[in-house]
Amino acid sequence: MSLLRSLRVFLVARTGSHSAGSLLRQSPQPRHTLHAGPRLSASASSKELLMKLRRNTGYSFVNCKKALETCGGDLKQAEIWLHKQAQKEGWSKAAKLQGRKTKEGLIGLLQEGNTTVLVEVNCETDFVSRNLKFQQLVQQVALGTMMYCQSLKDQLSTYSKVRWLTSVILALWKAEAGGSLEGFLNSSELSGLPAGPDRDGSLKDQLALAIGKLGENMTLKRAAWVKVPSGFYVGSYVHGAMQSPSLHNLVLGKYGALVICETSEQKTNLEDIGRRLGQHVVGMAPLSVGSLDDEPGGEAETKMLSQPYLLDPSITLGQYVQPQGVSVVDFVRFECGEGEEAAETE
Repeated sequence: MSLLRSLRVFLVARTGSHSAGSLLRQSPQPRHTLHAGPRLSASASSKELLMKLRRNTGYSFVNCKKALETCGGDLKQAEIWLHKQAQKEGWSKAAKLQGRKTKEGLIGLLQEGNTTVLVEVNCETDFVSRNLKFQQLVQQVALGTMMYCQSLKDQLSTYSKVRWLTSVILALWKAEAGGSLEGFLNSSELSGLPAGPDRDGSLKDQLALAIGKLGENMTLKRAAWVKVPSGFYVGSYVHGAMQSPSLHNLVLGKYGALVICETSEQKTNLEDIGRRLGQHVVGMAPLSVGSLDDEPGGEAETKMLSQPYLLDPSITLGQYVQPQGVSVVDFVRFECGEGEEAAETE
């Protein structure tokens, strides 16, 4: 008797009414474990945490997974860990890229009440300047500068309270009329400012993060800030302007200008006048304000009020301003990348 036949006989004897063939074909019953439910729940929870961490930070799936594993699933600690790692990588990349030319970038202009700031952040290519992460860096620099400027609110009362950061800071002060305060920050001063209300560390830390993410050399070049009391107005203009992705009162572009004006009465068209004056400063690049008593100049004139008015060259800017009831006190002009070519030649 063959082995298979002997097995069939044995099974029939043991099972009675069931056929050996049907028993051989029956599938084994699944084995249930006590922890099957909780394991599925934990997996779903981990996936949800992972997705949330990616949304919050923008880092890769692999890095977010590693962060959660390192921090035992603690979302907040995982975010902190990711930022620290990104800063380390950013500083390392920044050191490698240091010295590469940064001729491109953006000007950012931010206005809040009587305070206006103008900042310049540079990168290597125009392609990166159009990247959202780079624009967010410019936004952080503008916010950091604004916070610094607003912290000086008690220093508008007397000249003696103005603190000079370095020799490059310029203060414009008119104590008798109530005064306006204006200052400049160079690259190193700007880098040392706090990053803002929703960021840890300094603006230099934010710069390193951006370099790590975008892979280009970048610089925080400069910033200007202006605070004016009642009776003064700051006109502004940004050429090629585009709105910030998340801050409604921040405008980005390649050229920017602030024009500080004094006016004896509140006018409804001050904003339009200020914009036109800003356009003139951007287009004509004056070097000083000059006086209404100066003789009209030609295209090579560098005194603002003596220059042919950009929007109507038949008159000077002074002739445009005088009937408007405002007087130009000072101006600031930023052109993205200016000075880089001269520095490269030297």
